[in-house]
This record gives sequence, structure tokens and C-alpha cells, in this order.
Amino acid sequence: MFVLSMLESIIIPIPLELILIPLLIHQRERLWAIATVVLAGCLVGASIGYGVGLWLFDDIGDAILTYFGYSQAFEQFTAQFQQYGFVTLLLTGITPIPFQVGMLAAGSSNYPFSLFMLAAVIARGLRYYGLALLVYWFGPLVLGWWQQHSRKAGWLLLTLLGGGYAVYLLV
Repeated sequence: MFVLSMLESIIIPIPLELILIPLLIHQRERLWAIATVVLAGCLVGASIGYGVGLWLFDDIGDAILTYFGYSQAFEQFTAQFQQYGFVTLLLTGITPIPFQVGMLAAGSSNYPFSLFMLAAVIARGLRYYGLALLVYWFGPLVLGWWQQHSRKAGWLLLTLLGGGYAVYLLV
């Protein structure tokens, strides 16, 4: 799972949760260890993606975005990233927005690596340990729910976080 998580962070555009949730359900006695391994793989992949953005964006990063059809998303993300930085990375790491976009933007804009990794740990930790917690509490019921509602749940979370951030800015 470490390698798969690392690759999903860098180049595989398919959500790891499609494999992770059934694995967590079938190996409930190891779910915290699995979530930890997946998070570690993701962080290594995020570091590589950040490095590609930092040192090789013109050579490789732009080609990756074009190949996966993320060029427009990257432009939109970069505009938000310039204004909101850390919060944008958090939202990208939690929601269905491709994390590759955030990694490349952070690296190519020379965003502080320590803050990038902190955002990745928080966002992806919430995502993977949150799934593990749901499986711990609800077991096989989670699988059916997730298959039907994962995209809606991601957008709902994004909306709630965005609304919360808007309230924070207004107060």
C-alpha cells in the first residue's frame, strides 16, 4: 500500500480510497497500521511532486498536468493558492481535487516545504485516518455508502470548510 499510495500521489489519477476502504474492512485488526502506511506513502509521493514542481516544472510538471487534463485546474488552483496558500493546500488534500495540482503549484511557487508538508499531513491524515475511523465504527456499511456518495461527500466537506473559512474571514 505504501508504493501504491506514493504513486497515487504523483501519477495515478484514480482515488486510492477505491482500494483502501475494502482493504480496511477486510483487515479491521490492522486498519490503523494500514492508514499510517498509506499516509507515509502519500507524504513521500507529495515530497516528490513538490520537488518536480520546484526543480522540473517546465520540463516535467507541465507535461503531467497536460497529460491528465489538469492544466485548467492548475491555473485556477494557482490563483487561489497565491491568495490563500495553506488553506488551499488543506482543501486540496481533503477533497476530490487532484492533489498533484497542489503539489506542483506549491513547488513551482517555492512555497515553504515545511508548511506544504504540514498541510499534507493534516489533510491526508484526516482523509485516511477518518476513513479508518469510519470503518472501525461502521465496518461493511461504509463500503456501500462510500461507493454511492464519495464525490458528494468530498464536495460537501469542501463547501463546509469553505463556508467556515468565509465566516472566519468575516469575523
